[in-house]
Amino acid sequence: MRNCILCGKENVSAALQVCVDCIRSGRKEALELARGAHARIRAQYRLPAEPPRSEGGIRCTVCANECKVAEGERGYCGLRANVNGKLKSAAPHDHAILYSYIDPLPTNCCAAWFCPGSSQYGKVNVAVFFYGCNFNCLFCQNASHKEFQTIKSVSVKEFVAGVTQRDDVHCICYFGGSPEPQLQFALRASEAVLTKRNVRICWEWNGCGNKTLVKRAAELSVTSGGIVKFDLKAFNPQLGEALSGVSNQRAYENFEMIARQYFEHSVPPVLTATTLLVPFYVDEKEVEEIAKFIANLNPEIPYSLLVFHPDFYMRDLPITPREQVKHCYEAAKKYLDNVNIGNQQLLGVV
Repeated sequence: MRNCILCGKENVSAALQVCVDCIRSGRKEALELARGAHARIRAQYRLPAEPPRSEGGIRCTVCANECKVAEGERGYCGLRANVNGKLKSAAPHDHAILYSYIDPLPTNCCAAWFCPGSSQYGKVNVAVFFYGCNFNCLFCQNASHKEFQTIKSVSVKEFVAGVTQRDDVHCICYFGGSPEPQLQFALRASEAVLTKRNVRICWEWNGCGNKTLVKRAAELSVTSGGIVKFDLKAFNPQLGEALSGVSNQRAYENFEMIARQYFEHSVPPVLTATTLLVPFYVDEKEVEEIAKFIANLNPEIPYSLLVFHPDFYMRDLPITPREQVKHCYEAAKKYLDNVNIGNQQLLGVV
């Protein structure tokens, strides 16, 4: 860690170089430093520094970034490029770049504290890790998703066969990276599975997907008894961009859409949110604003605060201090009925 390059405040990420106060205040210099950090990191993976907005480029509408990709350019996720005037995916039609594995239930998913799947001993979850992401979180705990160039793609047919040939599959959970850049594959695969088996469809994502696709995904979860988990990383727009590289406004819009249309009568609760308590950045001010947003929709929506462990370009930060966890929990409980602290083992709590 270091001191803020702008104001001198202590406990600042070496990658960002600036403190939460300078970022939240909207100081132009703070955002420029944050954008520079993302650009340097993404250059190592040969990914564009920001979503392209090229005049005359082909517009991709799969996620909230809505890249406009010119000839020879790649989209922000890296999975699509403009080749000879056409938007070409890194995976062939009806294929996705993913890794799936069997995870015996109960598992450690973020919704385990209220999910009925936690009682399904002897059953399994098919965990689907999508490569590529529409965010660039400095604290990413699955940064291998950026290294998709050598991963063999999987077809819908292959994936569906792998799921339906087992009798012990209780649920499918899509995560990554994040599912948004390959959400169309996940929807087709899920719909095909559900024609053959009763399986719960769950999503763990940043939530910044195409609204129409996100709605279809939520409907699959409602009808199958699954759960949609949003990672609401920050409430302040400047802080959200500084931590994740792009705006997270669409996440709040999609969260509200699902809450208003599907939450009230869903059993189990179809919607939940998490927030990673990044030390010295995602504090009780952020959590209180997120909790108020959720409570205005429905105070019964489950909300989990996740204890941070050092990873990716924030390895110089510590595990979330206990005081920060305590203050954030108290801030959330002022507004919400169902609040959980995840990753408690990192605090030495069993």
